[in-house]
Amino acid sequence: MNILETENLVIKRMGIPVVREVNLVASSGEISVLLGANGAGKTTLLEGISGIIPIASGSVELEGNDMVKVSAGKRALAGIAHVEQGRTIFGSMTTEENLKVALHPDASLEEIYELFPELLARKDVQSMMLSGGEQQMVVIGRALVGRPKVVLIDEMSAGLAPVVVNRLMKGVRRLADLGLAVVLVEQFANLALEIGDRAYVMRRGSFVYEGDCATLGNDPDQLHHLYLGDIGEAA
Repeated sequence: MNILETENLVIKRMGIPVVREVNLVASSGEISVLLGANGAGKTTLLEGISGIIPIASGSVELEGNDMVKVSAGKRALAGIAHVEQGRTIFGSMTTEENLKVALHPDASLEEIYELFPELLARKDVQSMMLSGGEQQMVVIGRALVGRPKVVLIDEMSAGLAPVVVNRLMKGVRRLADLGLAVVLVEQFANLALEIGDRAYVMRRGSFVYEGDCATLGNDPDQLHHLYLGDIGEAA
């Protein structure tokens, strides 16, 4: 079932189109992996979907409901969770206090500790004392206790060791297996394609590929070409 859909989405920054005519689908139980070089427009796309920045034209629908004129706060309440870059935490608060900030009445912290058991042993530790990987688990967990329908995750691996990224990837796969729709922007393309279902590659604000993650993951030459385009191609 399609949870999130965008159609002909255009998003501008300072009047300049950064996202151009993008059609994206995120379905329940699936991970839609969004790849592309730095500056391709991936973060801008997520920010437009979650309402952080305005949409110039096109549509964003959550379970068939138009979200374009809905504020970021109300989009979050409707079920769009956005895990932004930077691992924003409340450093002076404990792990558990960070999670409780967004706790939905129908959610429980036990769900997060089951997903990331590492956090249970650290629940009373100030979050500023956690490792980068643990902080990322807190940020993802905080999004989940809000009972979202779709989770947008932007570059969760930034600055983390590959072994930690592997652990986080397993957690993200678990989210989809529980029935959530996930949109994952990730710099570790191969790892993301291993856990993902649907793949998109973005270049200069537009999608240049949509297809199966496994197919793209098995063709590194095509992936390289999709990232960079033809030699001599106009900027």
